[in-house]
Amino acid sequence: MSRLLSTLLLTALALPGGAFAADVEGSLRATGRWLVDSNAPRDFQDEQGQTPETDVGLSLLASGEGRVTGERLQLVGRYELGGRKYLKYTTEDVLIQAAAVEASSALGTQLGLGVEGRAKDRRGGTRDYSDLGVDAFLEYVPDVRLALRVRVGAHRFVYRPDSRANFGNPEWSFLGRYRFNRRHSLSVFGEYGARRYGVEARPPPEREGPSRGRREDGALSAGASYSYRGPLALGLTYTYQVISSNSFGETVSRHRISGSAGLRLPWSLTLLAQGALGVSRYPDGIYLSPEIILVEEDEGQNSLSLKLARPVSEHLDAELSYGLYGTSLPRNDLSYSRQVLGVGLTWRL
Repeated sequence: MSRLLSTLLLTALALPGGAFAADVEGSLRATGRWLVDSNAPRDFQDEQGQTPETDVGLSLLASGEGRVTGERLQLVGRYELGGRKYLKYTTEDVLIQAAAVEASSALGTQLGLGVEGRAKDRRGGTRDYSDLGVDAFLEYVPDVRLALRVRVGAHRFVYRPDSRANFGNPEWSFLGRYRFNRRHSLSVFGEYGARRYGVEARPPPEREGPSRGRREDGALSAGASYSYRGPLALGLTYTYQVISSNSFGETVSRHRISGSAGLRLPWSLTLLAQGALGVSRYPDGIYLSPEIILVEEDEGQNSLSLKLARPVSEHLDAELSYGLYGTSLPRNDLSYSRQVLGVGLTWRL
C-alpha cells in the first residue's frame, strides 16, 4: 500500500503541461501507548460466564498524509499502520493497514470530478479481513458555504475465518455540507449498497421449503451531523442504518447518536471527549454471525472515551486516555463490557 501511495504521488509530480505547480504538503504522526484492557478478547458474557482477565498491552499507530495541488488537479494520499500486542491474550495481537488515494480535477469554477481508491487489511485474532473499495465522484461547490458530492463505486469485503461473510456490491452515496458561518456547519449523508454473497440464504429454523437462493442484503445508512468550531469544539451526529436480508437472522436496524468535544484547559492541557449511544433491533433474534463478531470497540456499542493531552516539546505530546464500552443483547441474555486505560506519547511533524 505504501508503495502504491508513493508511486501515485511521484506520478502526479511528473505530469506534463504544468497541471501541477508542485504545491506539495504533508504530515506524519506516530503514537505509542501502554494499555490496561479489562476485556482484551472482547467476549460477550452471560450471568454465569467467566469474566476475562485484565491484560496489559502495547499499541502503536503511525500515519502519513500527502497532498499535491495544481491549478486544476489535486492528488491526496493517506496511509496508516497500526499494531497491538498483549501480554496474556496473544491471540488478540493485531496488525492493521489502511490506505486511500484520491485524484480530482476541476471542471470550471464550481464542478469537480474525481476517483478514489481505498483499502484496509486487518490481521490477527479471529477477525482477519480485507475491505476494498473504488469510487468515482462528482462534486459541486458553488461557493465557500455549500458543497455537494455524489459517489458511485464498488465494494469488496473478504473475511478470512469464515467465507460465508464475504460479499461484493455496487454502492451509491451522497454528502452535502452547508456552512452557516466560520463556526457553524451542518452535513447530511446517505449510502446504499446491494450486497451479494456466495452462500445460500438461511431459511427460518421452523420452516422447510424451497431454497431462497443466494444471500442478498440491502445496506442503507443515512444521517446528519452538526459541528461548532470556537473556544469549544463540538460535534453531534445521528445515523440510521438498516440491513435488510433474505437470510434469516441477518436483518438488523440501528439508531446511533454520537458526539465529540474538545476543550483547551489551563497548563497547556487539551481535553477530548467522545461518546455514543445506540439502539439495535434484530427482528429474527440475534445470531452471533461474523458481522457481529467483527464489531470494533468504537462501533456498535455504547461508548465513552476521554483523552487528556499536553505538549512536552514542539513535536511531542504526552497523553492519558480512558475508554468505556458496553452493550447488551437482552433476548440472548448476553452483555458486553470493556474498559481501556492508556498512557502514551504522540510525535507529529
